[in-house]
Amino acid sequence: MSSTLNASTLLAVPLAPLAGAVLAGIFGTTFGGNWIGRRLAHSLTILGVLVAFILSAMTLKSVALDGARFNETLYTWMVVGGLRMEVGFLVDGLTAMMMCVVTFVSLMVHIYTIGYMEDDDGYNRFFAYISLFTFSMLMLVMSNNFLQLFFGWEAVGLVSYLLIGFWFNKPTAIFANMKAFLVNRVGDFGFILGIGLIAAYAGTLNYSETFAKAGELGKLGFPGTDWMLVTVICICLFIGAMGKSAQFPLHVWLPDSMEGPTPISALIHAATMVTAGIFMVARMSPLFELSDTALSFILVVGAITALFMGFLGIIQNDIKRVVAYSTLSQLGYMTVALGASAYSVAVFHLMTHAFFKALLFLAAGSVIMGMHHNQDIRWMGGVRKYMPITWITSLLGSLALIGTPLFAGFYSKDSIIEAVAESHLAGAGFAHFAVLAGVFVTAFYSFRMYFLVFHGKERFDQNPDAHHAHDDHGHGHDDHHEPHESPWVVTAPLLLLAIPSVVIGFMTIQPLLFGDFFKDAIFVNAEKHHAMEELGKLFHGPVQMAVHAFSTAPFWLALAGVALAYYMYMVNPALPAAMKARVQPLYTLLENKYYMDWINENILARGARALGTGLWKGGDQAMIDGAIVNGSWKLVGWVSGLVRWAQSGYLYHYAFVMIVGVFVLMTYFVWFNK
Repeated sequence: MSSTLNASTLLAVPLAPLAGAVLAGIFGTTFGGNWIGRRLAHSLTILGVLVAFILSAMTLKSVALDGARFNETLYTWMVVGGLRMEVGFLVDGLTAMMMCVVTFVSLMVHIYTIGYMEDDDGYNRFFAYISLFTFSMLMLVMSNNFLQLFFGWEAVGLVSYLLIGFWFNKPTAIFANMKAFLVNRVGDFGFILGIGLIAAYAGTLNYSETFAKAGELGKLGFPGTDWMLVTVICICLFIGAMGKSAQFPLHVWLPDSMEGPTPISALIHAATMVTAGIFMVARMSPLFELSDTALSFILVVGAITALFMGFLGIIQNDIKRVVAYSTLSQLGYMTVALGASAYSVAVFHLMTHAFFKALLFLAAGSVIMGMHHNQDIRWMGGVRKYMPITWITSLLGSLALIGTPLFAGFYSKDSIIEAVAESHLAGAGFAHFAVLAGVFVTAFYSFRMYFLVFHGKERFDQNPDAHHAHDDHGHGHDDHHEPHESPWVVTAPLLLLAIPSVVIGFMTIQPLLFGDFFKDAIFVNAEKHHAMEELGKLFHGPVQMAVHAFSTAPFWLALAGVALAYYMYMVNPALPAAMKARVQPLYTLLENKYYMDWINENILARGARALGTGLWKGGDQAMIDGAIVNGSWKLVGWVSGLVRWAQSGYLYHYAFVMIVGVFVLMTYFVWFNK
């Protein structure tokens, strides 16, 4: 039985995808001379991610069964005034689980991409990017210090910029990647302030050393305020998570990230970038447990995101955007769990969500392919008989998403609702209402999409915008052809993702939530925060939990959402249009996404530009160049013009100046210096 893990093996996990990315990105593109063809490029990147997945699975086995752990520095980059900047790995239950989730979902996306991007000119470049994305996320989750965490944090942001704007000739894609980049910079400013405060007051960037000093940090106040230092640190760190994990009001970039190809939508939304914030807060649990104020803030922000982003999913017609708003809402659920101190429940939902959300995104991409790049669900219908594999896997993913008993999403989602109900923090009441209402909303928009796509009358030959497909990358199909099932490189990942989407919750809830799997990774102050303790008392096994669910509010709310969606879109399809006409102002509010984009673009962005222009014109040109630089030489010229008359060369002029000088000195000493 091994108590430690091998450093070389762990190092190979992130380096294998990096090697694939470098080879495909340099030698498979014009930059490196196109030495590598498509087949070799995708083979190398898939091999890299496969190696990473196998090693991650072996690591998980060692961690779970043998109790293996790893926390060492591999390389010291520099030492500045006693502050060590290092590269190192921390591998425990939390890290091992994240490694497996990231590498497995990434592997599925890599295989899927072979079919989805087959006709795209940037084929090799895309494989290089997604492999680099995997490397970045692995460096983030495996880090044992804040410097490496920040490196991974920024690296996933950079690669997301490249991937969202992958079709760089498309104006909407360029706008979307710039939006994602700028919004994340806002969050990252808070994040680096939090890291800076830790470095300043704890004197270290290492996790273990910081957590060892958590008690001392918890006693310090923030200079010049009545706030506790740890509260400020935690809120700053969480602002970083608000950007990465798209929490209100820094959520606006995530729906627009749909402008990138569908495989990257799946990777960003399921296992990588957006989960980074959730993972970070869970990892920092020893700090967050010291501040109820920070936890309440997290609770309320998560509740707003969970409920109000779900409302926006109801009116979406783009198949990818429905799933995107679903991601926003589910990230809100995870954040609510973090605020309730149910960190293990949050990462449990992160894991289950990664599988079924990747499944839903890839199924959406399969539908887009089968529909010849139509993305509007209003012009689909009856697709199930043409695409049976995509249909059944989409159904399984949707059932998991809405929290159907025995499915993966049920165990994690219901645990969140129960944990919030047991929380006594400020804002817990609103959060509990939000997550309960969110169950109904999620079920409604999920099955609205499902029914419109796979059931009912066939409408795919009626699309007035057929030649303006949103995600078209040059396949050149006739838009009036019947749908067709996708090739095996697309359907195989769907089937492989469908398995954990169904069973992973049932299999893992006991060890992850109520066992010792996270015992040394997640810290909860049970004296102050009782949610997990109460959940433990209520839990009597996954079967009993599923049976009990049939008598609880979430099940009936989910059922009501499905039933209403069926009635409105299958039985009485005229009703949605009639309701829209009755509540037009509300619809307009939702259609404009609560005017958040308008506020950002017309108030914040325009205000920032006006301020910049003012500082440039008024500060730089008028003040610095005009008043200080030009004004100084003009003043010297004016003074010298006044003095010049005294430097005439005539003795009587000098005598006069001396008399004036004596007069001034005598006046000062006689009258003013008494």
